[in-house]
Amino acid sequence: MVYDITRRSTYNHLSSWLTDTRNLTNPNTVIFLIGNKSDLESTREVTYEEAEEFAKENGLMFLEASAMTGQNVEEAFLETARRIYQNIQEGRLDLNASESGVQHRPSQPGRTSLTNEAPNNKDQCSC
Repeated sequence: MVYDITRRSTYNHLSSWLTDTRNLTNPNTVIFLIGNKSDLESTREVTYEEAEEFAKENGLMFLEASAMTGQNVEEAFLETARRIYQNIQEGRLDLNASESGVQHRPSQPGRTSLTNEAPNNKDQCSC
């Protein structure tokens, strides 16, 4: 869930957003609270401490980020992935249960290449 640290009205909606989220998802769904626009400190309307407290009270992961500068954006995704993986390892999420929200598919050979190797064209002349 993302709120704007420069607009208290977005923060004030968090309780209802969280209720909706929990009503529509698996109880073990990882929910991350993100305060966006951390680069706009001078116009902040929501303190870090109050949002952090809301997150703690509701069992949410929390950080502030800036989509503009990219600060903590990757970290939010990585921490979410780590928590999901931890939940799988601890048996709280079952990869075989569709309601877990996690899909596990074995990679298919020849479908995706994660290398940047250029094709070998040694036998072709470009003269």
